[in-house]
Amino acid sequence: MSTGRLRMKKKACSSDQSPDNLPLRSSGRQVKKKAAEAADDDDEVSEKKYRKCEKAGCTATCPVCFASAAERCAKNGYTSRWYHLSCGEHFCNECFDHYYRSHKDGYEKYTAWKRIWTSNGKSEPSPKAFMADQQLPYWVQCTKPDCGKWRQLTKEIQLTPQIAKAYRCGMKLNNSTKTEGSDQCSMPEDLRVAEVSDHWWYSMLILPPLLKDSVAAPFLAAYYPDCVGMSPSCTSTNRLPGESNLVKLEHLKSVPNLTVAGMNKYFQPFYQPNECGKALCVRPDVMELDELYEFPEYSRDPTMYLALRNLILALWYTNCKEALTPQKCIHHIIVRGLVRIRCVQEMERILYFMTRKGLINTGILSVSPGQYLLPKEYHNKSVIIVGAGAAGLGAARQLHNFGIKVIILEAKDRIGGRVWDDKTFNGVTVGRGAQIVNGCVNNPVALMCEQLGIKMHKLGEKCDLIQEGGRITDPTIDKRMDFHFNAILDVVSEWRKDKTQHHDVPLGEKIQEIYKAFIQESGIQFSELEEKVLQFHLSNLEYACGSNLSQVSARSWDHNEFFAQFAGDHTLLTVGYSTVIDKLAEGLDIRLNFPVQSIDYSGEEVQVTTADGTVWTTQKVLVTVPLALLQKNAIQFNPPLLEKKIKAINNLGAGVIEKIALEFPYRFWDSKIQGADFFGHVPPSSSQRGLFSVFYDIDPERKQSILMSVVTGDAVTTIKNLDDKQVLQQCMTVLRELFKEQEVPDPVKFFVTRWREDPWLQMAYSFVKTGGSGEAYDIIAEDIQGKIFFAGEATNRHFPQTVTGAYLSGVREASKIAAF
Repeated sequence: MSTGRLRMKKKACSSDQSPDNLPLRSSGRQVKKKAAEAADDDDEVSEKKYRKCEKAGCTATCPVCFASAAERCAKNGYTSRWYHLSCGEHFCNECFDHYYRSHKDGYEKYTAWKRIWTSNGKSEPSPKAFMADQQLPYWVQCTKPDCGKWRQLTKEIQLTPQIAKAYRCGMKLNNSTKTEGSDQCSMPEDLRVAEVSDHWWYSMLILPPLLKDSVAAPFLAAYYPDCVGMSPSCTSTNRLPGESNLVKLEHLKSVPNLTVAGMNKYFQPFYQPNECGKALCVRPDVMELDELYEFPEYSRDPTMYLALRNLILALWYTNCKEALTPQKCIHHIIVRGLVRIRCVQEMERILYFMTRKGLINTGILSVSPGQYLLPKEYHNKSVIIVGAGAAGLGAARQLHNFGIKVIILEAKDRIGGRVWDDKTFNGVTVGRGAQIVNGCVNNPVALMCEQLGIKMHKLGEKCDLIQEGGRITDPTIDKRMDFHFNAILDVVSEWRKDKTQHHDVPLGEKIQEIYKAFIQESGIQFSELEEKVLQFHLSNLEYACGSNLSQVSARSWDHNEFFAQFAGDHTLLTVGYSTVIDKLAEGLDIRLNFPVQSIDYSGEEVQVTTADGTVWTTQKVLVTVPLALLQKNAIQFNPPLLEKKIKAINNLGAGVIEKIALEFPYRFWDSKIQGADFFGHVPPSSSQRGLFSVFYDIDPERKQSILMSVVTGDAVTTIKNLDDKQVLQQCMTVLRELFKEQEVPDPVKFFVTRWREDPWLQMAYSFVKTGGSGEAYDIIAEDIQGKIFFAGEATNRHFPQTVTGAYLSGVREASKIAAF
């Protein structure tokens, strides 16, 4: 053994020990030695055995090699060069040679790793990347509540989520899970752990962390893993079933809508490469603007943020029925080195941010008082919400879960606002208000249905257009007129490109102008039936706008289409939106029959006065009343609202549609409609446009006999002065014309809605009036002095007119209130 030691010393002095030039190094050592002698002659021997890390700013005064791979590893002694990974992690030149030099034992292992890395990844497969990915030891935190110390695992231990979840100080991980003694937690924590929390530590990290076996991997199979915060060396990373480890990913770069096995098909939280225009989707390889604002330290290299954000999103969509907490995320963070400690610390910050923004931990989740989703510093607020519709309840649920005190004041004797379901139709739910979900991919309504275990019925595309007299319109005529109708709207889009609000005209007027010009220039003459079918498509447009087209802006009628919209299936919520609304309201402090008359925010606190004279004092107020009530000054504000906000409120229109539902003794329409979910009514003239233009079969199981139809545009005014039975009589006249070849029975039950006459609603949904713009939605949504906030579908520029938009506006305002 002594001979071996002598031989090792001799090699350490030989000229072929490394590629470094020894004479120059000796010269440098002599300079050092003279300086050391001047300070202390006793340092002469130790100077030869010691070399500092050359990385500027590194605090390691005596580096230690973590690799211990080479036979002549420097360990904590002298090496010609230290390679810096972090302030607490270095490897020596001898271990570098062990893997990098082709004649050394470790070279094959390095090259095998390099092949996999270059096949899967985009970053350089450098020796430092290899050491960080393969050789650094793992760190794990003791799970004892009264300990929580970080321990370094031995080099041969591979960290798994199971180990991370159960680890206790002193636990043996090779063959058993028994601890070595009861006092292992009393052992001091490595001093390097404390440094990781300091702000400068991350800036000294050479390589960003790339997570191994991330839960996000199945979502991101079309991306280079190192571009989205994951290690390219893992067999689980970015591999579709049957994919070889060494196959290039080029053919995957255009894969759309990659779905994850066992997951709701409507959950697509990440954009795929080259994909765009999908609402509530994030780029897994890019930070959003609000993320950069919140975490500016990641602007230069966002890798760690993206790794953790993508992991958190994937975990949430993997199980959205339970609140996602830091404790549930920690053990999924698998990365070598001290940086795992920093990842765990940052994950908590990122999780709270994503929770506050409503990206995760949202929907109908309910938490107990001891398990609020945000830390205590958020809890010292009180909020009054005016209105218990989708916006108010969505905001209240979020704020309650954050730990903020909330009271909802509702004018009506029920919750839901413009969501109001009738469940008296022989067990079938019929929505007096909203019941259809338009675009389910990433739609929060789809998320809440998943949380509740509710299935939605996908609406088919078939919609036969039936003429009065009973004839089904030739589908080629429908397609032709649909083409011309959309061509007219395309011309409107071209016309408005260089137009300001001052040049705006009514949409109906512009459509008529373009239509006449087309007829004159083309010489085409449409048949009488084709003209009627065009009227059907116009009635559908009035249904979408909630108004006759003479009031709608030609410049901004579809302003929200400039933003990504919800893609995917249109569905019928067969159990009704009230099922979701009721669950949102569960456990909240809701005061019914409390109309708010005034809101005074002139003092330090806000005072809300209700119709019975009660004065409620709070820190912040969220107003979610319908646009029609704001237009009619149903609530007095002190100080008054700014002129800018008042103008925006009046630039939007309070649209109205009405509905009629009918239950029959049997399904007389089945043989003609042949399983379709709805059918259209071709109006006999333009004056009858919008009068029962579409009929929906409300029972997808085809057991009950219930139809629902809508009244839109000028037809809303037509039925205003009719009583319900007269409206029913008109509807039955239409149905008997559409099914003239057979007997149509009288209904056994029906209802007609009167949304316009409801004193606390007075509308269905908003639209942009002529001379207005989509910006009005944003102006209405602006808070006042951080005290008064506004939500509702008429404050959501991206998703107006929908329950989804109303709900999301509530989530948005809850985030703003929590941040103030």
